[in-house]
Amino acid sequence: MTKWAGFGARRASTFEDPVAYERQGLRFFKNMVHRSLIKTAPLLIASLFFGCGTDTPSTDPVKVPTTIAEVNALIVEDPRNPVNYGLRARIHEANDSLGAAVKDWNRAILLDSTTTKWRIALGDLYYRKVDLSNAEIQFIQAMRVAPDSNVARLKLAELRLLKAEFTEAMELTNDALRIDDQNARAYFLKGWIHRQAGDTALAISSYRTAVERDPNMYDAYVALGLLHAAKRDPLAMAYYHAATELRPASVEAWYARGIFAQETGKDSIALACYDRIKAIDPKNPTSWYNSGYVLLEHLDRIPEARAEFSQAIEVLPTYAAAYYNRGLTYELENNLDSALVDYKKALALQPDMDLAADGLGRLQARGLRVR
Repeated sequence: MTKWAGFGARRASTFEDPVAYERQGLRFFKNMVHRSLIKTAPLLIASLFFGCGTDTPSTDPVKVPTTIAEVNALIVEDPRNPVNYGLRARIHEANDSLGAAVKDWNRAILLDSTTTKWRIALGDLYYRKVDLSNAEIQFIQAMRVAPDSNVARLKLAELRLLKAEFTEAMELTNDALRIDDQNARAYFLKGWIHRQAGDTALAISSYRTAVERDPNMYDAYVALGLLHAAKRDPLAMAYYHAATELRPASVEAWYARGIFAQETGKDSIALACYDRIKAIDPKNPTSWYNSGYVLLEHLDRIPEARAEFSQAIEVLPTYAAAYYNRGLTYELENNLDSALVDYKKALALQPDMDLAADGLGRLQARGLRVR
């Protein structure tokens, strides 16, 4: 029991209930597809540029166009070349001109309906726009053009999965593995399907196979970490470590690693993880807040905790839990007037915050006038 337990006060936790890891995992899985699309949508323009034409690569240096004006000049010279419209579509996407990008991908398809990459790119763009119906149409068309290509098949499987069509998603994934039994992405999707269907054991097995096939599959390591963390299994830390080794600037992986350390009594590791996030993204309020929580709840370092909560508030002025916990640090040091200000602010920001209401009740019981 902490030394201030006599106050009857509770800290506003980083996670407020026992299914915290479950919620964290769901957030990860919901965001993962969109993150992967953002990552793959701006495919290297160079690969698009060199991916068509003759089979013999040129030894001459080629300047890849990177502006609309440069690509427009190419289109004037060769208006029947679908690559030029693909190039312009990519630039439009990078500039968030998504409507213009859709038009250019459609132009590329009209000029060359037998090349799957145009349809896949358009499907990805519709997916990014959360237009799942049109994304599905493009992925299906791409599969019809190239029945043995797994790229469109696995993208369609992801789409089915997001629609909770688990049977259809698994059928597509198994078809992909019949074509290529070494396909790491297919095993990753099997893990995701099992996870969403509630079979943790099979999910872990599939994710492990995915990283065996591709040791650089970051998303699979994070997923394995989340699943093992939900069971308080120490293996979670190893998987999070692998994820941060692969992507040292990933706030997501450092946060998950820090939370697991925090929840399993490894306070110094947790604080180090949150410090890393502060260095990567100083405007991330949760890293400051979580540091404050560990310092307050686990280590009794009240002034240091207060400084962290203050920084979280500076970054996010509407952070009700940070106001409450900063108020608690004041209360613990008998600075009741300052505690009153922070509790009232927390309650103003979040009227249903019972912790803040209870804090005001404690101050009133100690003789402070609470208006």
